[in-house]
Amino acid sequence: MHMVKRQHNLQGWLFVSPWLAGFFVFTLYPILASLYYSFCDYRVLTPPKWVGLANYAALLTDRDYFLPSLWNTLFMLIELPLALIIGLTMALLLNHKIPGIGVFRTIYYLPSIMPVVAVAVLWLWVLNPQYGLLNAVLTSLLAPFGLQPPGWLADPKWAKPAFIMMDLWAVGGSVVIYLASLQNVPAHLYEAAEIDGAGSWHKTIHVTLPMISPVIFYNLIMGVIWTFQYFTQTFIMTQGGPQNSTLFYALYLFYNAFRDFRMGYACAMAWILFILTLIATLIVFRTSARWVYYEGERN
Repeated sequence: MHMVKRQHNLQGWLFVSPWLAGFFVFTLYPILASLYYSFCDYRVLTPPKWVGLANYAALLTDRDYFLPSLWNTLFMLIELPLALIIGLTMALLLNHKIPGIGVFRTIYYLPSIMPVVAVAVLWLWVLNPQYGLLNAVLTSLLAPFGLQPPGWLADPKWAKPAFIMMDLWAVGGSVVIYLASLQNVPAHLYEAAEIDGAGSWHKTIHVTLPMISPVIFYNLIMGVIWTFQYFTQTFIMTQGGPQNSTLFYALYLFYNAFRDFRMGYACAMAWILFILTLIATLIVFRTSARWVYYEGERN
């Protein structure tokens, strides 16, 4: 009996061994190596030299690049509530059964499936202050009032809002998730609310939002993680400019690692990024008990 059980255990370990090998080689080892290198002066071409907390101390006193990049990334958190409100509002509108609603759903979802590079190139033209589509429209609207449209990506004050506006254009992915959750709200809850005299607004506040709150919570968590890793758009469109106004945290980390080959410094930045993301995620989790409703926990 013991021999059979031992054989079953051995077969189990053999089946999972490919995954375990991949996990140790491609996940656990890089994580532990980056933690070690974060305490080293490591320039890739020379052996790592242990420097203790010097990289972390240098980061926290770097007022020229590190702290501005951190501020730029935290500024982008403004986008989270806007994306939640706009995505949810669009989903509520697209949840109505009217003729041609499938066409509208497709139109709103299309931007989210476009490659990020293609979206960045498109918005480089849209936001161009001289010949861009957006300023062509704004110029005609603002001219009667003697105002000029913003310089967008060429203006340090407007560069980050321009990125936020571009990202809000592509909230179709979250809209699809909201739509799926809206269609799973039990119809008898709306019928009970109507019997009690609830209108559309009260049904939305007291039935719809509580029932889809786990989905809102999921989108919020994913938005926090995505914001702290904001990289591709600014790498393609501005490379951190103008005047480092779009030098986001992940971009500065990339420059240290693969342009300046300061791997130890970049590893320290990666661990600080991990800690910041973890803290933000835990804060959202701690507050979720007050506003996220789970049907299975009712009893």
